Amino acid sequence: LEVLRIINEPTAAALAYGLDKKTDQTIAVYDLGGGTFDITILHLGDGVFEVKSTNGDTHLGGDDFDQRIVSWMVEDFKKEQGIDLMQDNMAIQRLREAAEKAKIELSTVMESEINLPFITADASGPKHLVKTISRSQLENLIMDLVEQTITPCKLAVKDAKIKTTEINEIILVGGMTRMPAIQSAVEKFFGKESNKGVNPDEVVAVGAAIQAGVLQGDVQDVLLLDVTPLTLGIETLGGVSTPLIERNTTIPTQKTETFSTAQDNQPSVEIHVLQGERSMATENKTLGKFILDGIPPSQRGLPQIEVSFDIDANGILNVSAKDKGTGKEQKITITASSGLSDDEIEQMITDAEAHAEEDEKKKKLIELKNNSDSLIYQADKLISENKDKLADDLVEKINSQKDTLKTAIESDDVEKIESEMNSFQTVLQEIGQSMYSQAQPGENPTENNETENNESSTKRKSAKPKNTKKAKKDKDDIVDGET
Repeated sequence: LEVLRIINEPTAAALAYGLDKKTDQTIAVYDLGGGTFDITILHLGDGVFEVKSTNGDTHLGGDDFDQRIVSWMVEDFKKEQGIDLMQDNMAIQRLREAAEKAKIELSTVMESEINLPFITADASGPKHLVKTISRSQLENLIMDLVEQTITPCKLAVKDAKIKTTEINEIILVGGMTRMPAIQSAVEKFFGKESNKGVNPDEVVAVGAAIQAGVLQGDVQDVLLLDVTPLTLGIETLGGVSTPLIERNTTIPTQKTETFSTAQDNQPSVEIHVLQGERSMATENKTLGKFILDGIPPSQRGLPQIEVSFDIDANGILNVSAKDKGTGKEQKITITASSGLSDDEIEQMITDAEAHAEEDEKKKKLIELKNNSDSLIYQADKLISENKDKLADDLVEKINSQKDTLKTAIESDDVEKIESEMNSFQTVLQEIGQSMYSQAQPGENPTENNETENNESSTKRKSAKPKNTKKAKKDKDDIVDGET
């Protein structure tokens, strides 16, 4: 390996975002890795990268976020089974791996299932750990860690003798910056959106490679870097357009997300590839469709369908869908992933901005319906599995409230659906309290029941079966994220 030059990470990150082409820019590089956190303020002018200030925490990183999930699982398992997994090194290792996986998934979906069979055993036999954690639960667990990164940011800005309004670009570095809560906190502090042009896991390496190219005189390669003109995604439950690759993402690039089914025993899913900035699929351009079939019969939300978007340097889009259970895969190649003139692209962006409020209302209605449907499904399943443990009057109360919620769903009234959904959640909490009091007589129900029931209202992304008829207009959906 021939070392041409050593540059620091913030400079490399700035290069990767193409900021070497701009003059008189003040940049904040927010770097949250697996074990450390750094914030650097740089000034760019005439090709010179001047570090104005730096700060951070050498004992704060992704591992700390993982540990919060592990502690939550250990505490909850101890309450349910009376076994302390902290005493089992092998179990803790499995918990750490599962925690990291759930943390990563919750950056793109609203909830994630943690399923660890045979996590331990006692005299009665093997024990399994099956939990569902929502994004909101995770954010509650780690919010103080997120806030802990803001203090160094304040000090760095103060040391640089500037105001946050003087910062032109915010660059996020490290896999942890994919977490929506972190992005939101950083953008709130600096008062502007972060630059999402490059993969945060690769940004430093990419910047170093660009610098090597500059040193060798291959500067033309930098000029060939292109971006996606419009957002690319797929249609999801309720006719919503779910983005995978955002507009202005530097290419080549690749993005993979895991989705699931919307109905029990669903045999297939249709992948509807879209291009555009609108929230609703019907308002965007269709690039292609294909079917992934042969999905084994199972409960909805259980199959894992891995959908990958891959754009090469020539702008050719390859989309694949793979059933992780069977290994079966289908692909499609779209050679003209844009096929639109500059005027048409600009018009699509303008239309999206003009209809943003309208689209958001439609999206909210669909999400409420999806969440309500998920609540009803889980309630039916819970009653079916525990009917002998529940009082008849409680079952009747749940069924009555369920019918009321179904009526609200049909009304398309957002406030009514939201109100009835909250009422239904309250009734569901009574199930948890009833079952818990029977399982451990004499003890008061813990907050865990409320937490688990509240999870049921979290948005569940799922897929519709092939040839399913529309229940009503704008319901022609296929896949939505669920892990």
